[in-house]
Amino acid sequence: MRSRAAAFPLLAALSWGVMFPVLASALTWVDPLNLTTARYLFATVILLALLLLREGVAALRSGGRGVEVAVLGVVGFAGFNLLTNLALEHAAPQQISLFVATTPLVTQLVRWARDGVRPRPALLALSLVALLGVGLVITRGSLAGLGQFGLGGLMMIGAVVGWGIYTHGAGRFGEWSPLRYTTLTALAGTLFMLAASAVADLAGWQHAPAGADLVAVAPQLAYAVIVGAVIAVLAWNTGVQRLGSANAALFMNLVPVTTFVVQIARGYRPGPVELAGAALTIASLVAANLVTRARVRATPPVDRPAAVSDPVAVVDPVAVVAR
Repeated sequence: MRSRAAAFPLLAALSWGVMFPVLASALTWVDPLNLTTARYLFATVILLALLLLREGVAALRSGGRGVEVAVLGVVGFAGFNLLTNLALEHAAPQQISLFVATTPLVTQLVRWARDGVRPRPALLALSLVALLGVGLVITRGSLAGLGQFGLGGLMMIGAVVGWGIYTHGAGRFGEWSPLRYTTLTALAGTLFMLAASAVADLAGWQHAPAGADLVAVAPQLAYAVIVGAVIAVLAWNTGVQRLGSANAALFMNLVPVTTFVVQIARGYRPGPVELAGAALTIASLVAANLVTRARVRATPPVDRPAAVSDPVAVVDPVAVVAR
């Protein structure tokens, strides 16, 4: 059962690993805020249609948790995706993806702040080593690269913290299907992004994309919407409900591996310092995962609902989209 459940976060991680190079190529045509807004506007329409077909209008009610849903949607969807797209303007996809791999560590810190589940000191030490590896990849071992690390890195730290909060929050909605949680939080995040885009366009901070620009990025947008935003996020939230946020977050370590493979296939040749930094980051995160799994075995995650094994409460995202 757990091996089948692992397929959901695995699918999400592999999908997102491919998505970073895809989004980076789209940013040459559309600015980060408008690209993020367009992506989730289309994705939310699809998710709403799926939710209405599967669970009916009643599933649109928040059940008195509207504020929590709105905050998670803004922090998770709007915050993570907007900051990631902004960071992609200042750093390469393979560099950005390493920050995403710190999600398991950040999720543990969120659980510490939210639930009082204190991480082991070894986990905190390994997180610093992992960030050192990220620094080597971004700066390529040169002090001249520190400015790039500062801007793009700070954005990605904020993005990962937002996703850690969103991932932890998913475990508190065990009575909702993953489709319902994904749709309502995506709706909240999309409304926020629409408002932010309108303000930015009116203020002249950015320019609404022309029809030709959207046509030019149609393939990238299709992948980011259907695979990256609908299938992957549904799979992620399903994995969180079945495995708990701590265990599901471990799969984020595969994101940078996938991104590096894609970039190398496209002709990128990493230098020795980058390879050393990536190896250091991944090794630190693997070691941190072993520490995390040992603690999870000893103490079941408090954010994992008791009824997650109920098959009625779990949606297979691939099957839903295929219908």
